[in-house]
Amino acid sequence: MNRLHPLSAAAYALQYGFLWLSVASILTLLLGGIFDAIESAWVPLAAPVGLVAGAAYGIAYYYRFEYGITPDTFDVASGVLARRSREIPYERIQNVDVRQGVFQRLLGLAVVSIETAGGGSTEAALNFVSESEATRLQHQIRTRTAEVKDRRRGRGRSAASAADERSPATDEASSDAETERTSAATDLDEPAPDADGPTAESDSTDGTTTSDSDPVSDGRDRVAGPDSQGPRREHLFALEARELLLYSFTSFRPAAAAALLGLFFLATDLAIELLVSAARPFGGPANLGKGSTASYGILTVVSLVNGVVSAYVLSVVYTFAAYYDFRLGRAGGDFVYERGLLQRYSGSIPVEKVQSVTVTANPLQRLIGYAGLWVETAGYGPESDSGGSQSAVPLAEQGRVHRFTETLTGVESPRFRSPPTTALRRYLARYAIVATLVVAAAFAVAQFSPLERWYAAAVVFVAVPPAAYLKYVNLGYYVGEDHLVVRRGFWKRRTTVIPYYRIQTVSTRRTIFQRRLGLASLVVDTASSRSFFWTSPTIYDVDLEDARDVHGTGRKRLQTALHDRARADDSGLTIDFT
Repeated sequence: MNRLHPLSAAAYALQYGFLWLSVASILTLLLGGIFDAIESAWVPLAAPVGLVAGAAYGIAYYYRFEYGITPDTFDVASGVLARRSREIPYERIQNVDVRQGVFQRLLGLAVVSIETAGGGSTEAALNFVSESEATRLQHQIRTRTAEVKDRRRGRGRSAASAADERSPATDEASSDAETERTSAATDLDEPAPDADGPTAESDSTDGTTTSDSDPVSDGRDRVAGPDSQGPRREHLFALEARELLLYSFTSFRPAAAAALLGLFFLATDLAIELLVSAARPFGGPANLGKGSTASYGILTVVSLVNGVVSAYVLSVVYTFAAYYDFRLGRAGGDFVYERGLLQRYSGSIPVEKVQSVTVTANPLQRLIGYAGLWVETAGYGPESDSGGSQSAVPLAEQGRVHRFTETLTGVESPRFRSPPTTALRRYLARYAIVATLVVAAAFAVAQFSPLERWYAAAVVFVAVPPAAYLKYVNLGYYVGEDHLVVRRGFWKRRTTVIPYYRIQTVSTRRTIFQRRLGLASLVVDTASSRSFFWTSPTIYDVDLEDARDVHGTGRKRLQTALHDRARADDSGLTIDFT
């Protein structure tokens, strides 16, 4: 068993020391208010005691924390008073994520997080190990995972011997797959010629370099390993500076609005005075506590505008820092990625754990002809705001993203079918009801406030037809030979490609209004963790007969796909997501 880096002892000592210091101080103040025998003057004595006790606990925690790699599991033992031992099977490991903050990069340290399939949080976190140790863990866990997969398929031999003993038919199939992956890399990464000659691209995970001018097959990086030659890394995609800026300015992070909302509740008098000063040129109150209803209305509008602008700027900064120097590659059976400016991330996405892929684009990105590609995985992912969804291509031209998606999944170009026009009438009625509720709310507010001309709220009815039409035209589905493709959403259009063998259930749902119109919706569930955080891919408002046909076709092709995969596994061939 191994221990963490020695600096982890200092980190844990500081962490628990200040935590216990705070607890001791607060507890002394609370008890002083209850018992007369305890005085608040005891706080200066309790604080150092808490600091020392917490630091001692942190050091003990460091010495009691151990981890190790075994042939079948990754083991972690921790706990000072209550001992906890975990054995994590390699087949359950979803991702080995390496994270480095600014100070960690200066000190040559990293945080290694182990995520598992089906888990809702990080299964194990190593705070901290050296960069070389983090790279070693990533490499060895990937290797062990591949070996376990081979053993489960009954091969009984290592990856190296399998490559030497495979049949000509397998060689031909592997060659075809290699050609497809090379084509994917060519489609997505098309570097312009450099007048100064080829440039070297550094890999922060393994420290090697590749030349942009080399062919993909010759310019692969090897994933560093201290004791063996790791799988070659194929370069698939790199986010260029122009694409990074476009992605930053055309995306919005809800977390930025949440952060500003928290600051609003903590606003000081100075912040409020600044808002008053900003509203004054537009007719706002001269100072706090004075002014008419109209002037306070102006203050509210200015506050909202400032909040929206600030949230947008914060979102741009966050996205730029999070996806700076984004690179995607492939090493063996994993997609590997790196990103981050201040905090550097490095991780892997096992191909066999991918449940579906989704092309996303908001209206602004579609206007300029760009889109992104996300993969939904079977377990917890490091993208905390996306459930089990992880970015494979943050942003690129739509043509490149679509070509890469087709090459990656093997899906043919979909020919989408739209819902019947009855669905459009349903959306018109739905949004008309919403507009009626808005007018009714304005009328109710007018009864208890000086608000006049409440009927002006009826202007929302103008938005009903375009809103219904935009929802309708962005819906579609395609039933292919090997994949089901679902498209939905206007503000964020999502086109999801789902292999039949990844489908868990297909359920038909009908509301009382759908039953009156003869419509139904099909919900397609996979093992993706995103289904626990967001809605599953859904084919909305199709004719009941069409829904039953898609349901039956999906069930038959699911059985066929599972039978073909089982037969391929028995014969020793590998059929994965690519």
